[in-house]
Amino acid sequence: MKCFCGLNKSFEECCGAVISGEKIALNPEELMRSRYSAYVIADGSYLVKSATKEHRYEDDILLIEEFCKNVKWLKLELLHASQNEFDGIVEFKAYYLENSEIVLLHERSDFIKSDGIWEYDKGSFINSKIERNDLCPCGSGLKYKKCKKHLIAY
Repeated sequence: MKCFCGLNKSFEECCGAVISGEKIALNPEELMRSRYSAYVIADGSYLVKSATKEHRYEDDILLIEEFCKNVKWLKLELLHASQNEFDGIVEFKAYYLENSEIVLLHERSDFIKSDGIWEYDKGSFINSKIERNDLCPCGSGLKYKKCKKHLIAY
């Protein structure tokens, strides 16, 4: 089974190892992928812990977990990743199902390397939508305009 982040590795050897602390993310892309997987498994503690100190809000853990448990994460699409020695950027699209509607989260995320550890700093949302002729993110293989699978599948 592929990892939730879309790489052709098991969750345990991919994002699971980063989330559990077995290994550290080697770059912003790995951290971003692990954060997406943490949303899928509703691990609010990891999401808070993997942010910069300025953006760690312990009070958000339960809110994050509640949100994650009320949606179905469908797909991660990596658009761009770059880095230098101290910071990096990852642009991605994440799709989730909420109340029978597919939601697209398009973000440009900033990452900072602090004491040898990559951390999520902040993100900027990009206004995007799923186009009618795009493949539906639910995985049906149908064009979005024709797909109704996501309305009944979850």
